[in-house]
Amino acid sequence: MEDRLEELTRDDPIVRRLTLDKGVGPVTAWTMRAMVGRFDRFRTGKQLSRFCGLTPCNASSGSRQADAGLIRAGDPELRTVIIEAAHRLMRYTGRWQALAAQMRARGKKTSVIAAAVANRWIRWLFHQMQPERLAA
Repeated sequence: MEDRLEELTRDDPIVRRLTLDKGVGPVTAWTMRAMVGRFDRFRTGKQLSRFCGLTPCNASSGSRQADAGLIRAGDPELRTVIIEAAHRLMRYTGRWQALAAQMRARGKKTSVIAAAVANRWIRWLFHQMQPERLAA
């Protein structure tokens, strides 16, 4: 199956671009390509992040501020693949290592850090995946 997917996506610019990030393998790229499709169908990175189910859920009321984890939207399998990619990005990529270290210093849990990295990575990736950038 992997050989067939490799053959089908060999010339796909989106899959090629996704696998350039250290920590993002072919299975992650194939899953994102299949579930997100074209990144330019979203107007903003925030919309893409919401589609992927990576935005925080606000459960505040009145003066009470509460965080309820991530929104319950989006495909759970896609969210899982992206969060797993975020764990690898935190390990291998300086930009995301620095963000994780800052959050860890503020006492955030690893799961919260991974979700934040995933959210910011997807929002950053939205800009990288625009047609004019992929063509370059």
